[in-house]
Amino acid sequence: MITIQVCIGSACHLKGSYNVINKLQELIKEKKLEQKITVKAAFCLGQCTKAVSVKVNEGDVHSLNEERVEVFLDALLAGGNVQ
Repeated sequence: MITIQVCIGSACHLKGSYNVINKLQELIKEKKLEQKITVKAAFCLGQCTKAVSVKVNEGDVHSLNEERVEVFLDALLAGGNVQ
């Protein structure tokens, strides 16, 4: 199971974290990945300057916006370098 944590702290909230969460959930449902990927809200991932901050499992924190969600998810699924 892949866990994607999306920061909903102040900086990330202002930069659209809820839009990122909604887009992730939409794509996960569309691609029928509900049994493989969980999206969770998280408070401050410690990378406020990268807002919206997203962490996959216990890995690195990535910067994401709503427009890049699909590319991010596809790269994650391909096992490639998530940027």
